[in-house]
Amino acid sequence: MPHVLLIEDDASVRDGMELVLRRHGYGVETAATGEQALALLAGERGARVELAVLDLMLPGMDGFEVCRRIRARAPKLPVIMLTARGDDRDIVTGLEAGADDYVVKPVTAPVLEARIRAALRRAEPYPRQGPAGQAPDADRTDHAGLVIDRAGLTVTKHGAAIALPPTELRVLLELSASPGRVLTREQLLASVWDHSFLGDSRLVDAAVGRLRAKIEDLPSRPRYVQTVRGFGYRFGPL
Repeated sequence: MPHVLLIEDDASVRDGMELVLRRHGYGVETAATGEQALALLAGERGARVELAVLDLMLPGMDGFEVCRRIRARAPKLPVIMLTARGDDRDIVTGLEAGADDYVVKPVTAPVLEARIRAALRRAEPYPRQGPAGQAPDADRTDHAGLVIDRAGLTVTKHGAAIALPPTELRVLLELSASPGRVLTREQLLASVWDHSFLGDSRLVDAAVGRLRAKIEDLPSRPRYVQTVRGFGYRFGPL
């Protein structure tokens, strides 16, 4: 039974979402503040948490900072952020802080549960075949010093390990499966986020930005994940 950490300061919203998640078979841990959530993740109960649902508007430490600290402590933990405003700046800031996905409150139970299921699937082992259904030539490939091990799901650069959250890792694996091939944002949304609804290209752009910050020497002049203006992204390296 997957365990979800629900971080929401509004007791009525928190209780309602907890009830919905439990009815769908999830174990639920709850926290009313970011400080409580971080303390829980650092303790014994945190070891079983597989996903966090995080409200951005929290008392004390806001959701943006909580997300950054979760990413620092548990880089592979999926994070879905909740925003009541639907404000573009909040959404972009939250995605840049490390959130994998977002929903705007009020959110219906089917939408929330679908987003959680999709995020948990992204955290599962990645299929060893490429997006076109063809197996890569080798499980371990070296791209000008960036070594991608598709079997072990590890990435190193010049021998140093790079810790990537599931979403960023899947973006890299999708792009690197066919070097030189351009993938549109819509293709990446479908293959990485597995959304059954009209997706938001900001999810892709934010994940690419976070990925570049980890694997590129100069993120502003990327060698590995290149933008093809008007189309999408492709994997180099140049």
